[in-house]
Amino acid sequence: MTNSSAGSAAVPSTPLLKDELDIVIPTIRNLDFLEMWRPFFQPYHLIIVQDGDPNKTINVPEGFDYELYNRNDINRILGPKANCISFKDSACRCFGYMVSKKKYIYTIDDDCFVAKDPSGKDINALKQHIENLLTPSTPHFFNTLYDPYREGADFVRGYPFSLREGTSTAVSHGLWLNIPDYDAPTQLVKPLERNQRYVDAVLTIPKGTLFPMCGMNLAFNRELIGPAMYFGLMGDGQPIGRYDDMWAGWCVKVICDHLGLGVKTGLPYIWHSKASNPFVNLKKEYKGIFWQEEIIPFFQSAVISKDSTTVQKCYIELSKQVREKLGKIDPYFNKLADGMVTWIEAWDELNPPKLVVEVTNGPAKA
Repeated sequence: MTNSSAGSAAVPSTPLLKDELDIVIPTIRNLDFLEMWRPFFQPYHLIIVQDGDPNKTINVPEGFDYELYNRNDINRILGPKANCISFKDSACRCFGYMVSKKKYIYTIDDDCFVAKDPSGKDINALKQHIENLLTPSTPHFFNTLYDPYREGADFVRGYPFSLREGTSTAVSHGLWLNIPDYDAPTQLVKPLERNQRYVDAVLTIPKGTLFPMCGMNLAFNRELIGPAMYFGLMGDGQPIGRYDDMWAGWCVKVICDHLGLGVKTGLPYIWHSKASNPFVNLKKEYKGIFWQEEIIPFFQSAVISKDSTTVQKCYIELSKQVREKLGKIDPYFNKLADGMVTWIEAWDELNPPKLVVEVTNGPAKA
């Protein structure tokens, strides 16, 4: 595969994790945005998950190595279990996680463009995500100089030497310049607000702390946490939308805390090019805005048993707690709990046992 000279950034002779990472993109439109990402993405394999009408043709720029799945493909591959994959919602991206055979995943939305750092240089978001994933996390003790494994940083005075090896990093959560990832009410009261602050920092989210995960600029170690990256039941036929990535993030964080894995947030930035309609968003989020006041305490108090030593076992145990405790809020959560179980069953069918990771008293080891 030849690398293009398009763009201002050069592709390294041997891109990091070239044969170990898939880029997953959910879309309903032609992927012209890939042209600006060509210098960074072309060496990698793409998995495109087409949402909406499966008869629509999605055009992909020449020179990219990709496979494309539409709803017909999802139904064919998963059969009856396809009902766990959302329709008419970007949550369908998690099907790409399931069919990938690579160790790492980077997922990005098709309205996310290449951002520039304060010096005006194009940001290679994928490279920064890989650096985040390949260095340890520090969830058990906060380092006031942020990520101590970055160049020019280290552990500060008073940081316990016994914790300086850190833990394996499962998730790298990137951010966005221009259009911030706001909920509908905040969009409505701040319609002109744009994020222009470039903060040169990567932080480990402390153990026991939840966060609102955004799926538009996200990377993770599929072997360590992949089975928990289920984006739930959203979109067509569901009473809620725009909570897919956050639901996955809450589940992932609880399981990472239990298994001794780390989650980072901060760099890299992408340029989020357009704001979605706040009135449409409000219809999607309306119930979630109320429900999250009970969902968050549920995850904050969730406890997973010591017997659950794989992501799959943790996730099934969590699904039972969802049914028992959140099912009282609305019947939707019983349906979601069923979807969680179906997701794990489908994941295990498509993925060989060697990808199951057992964790005992510390960082995960494959």
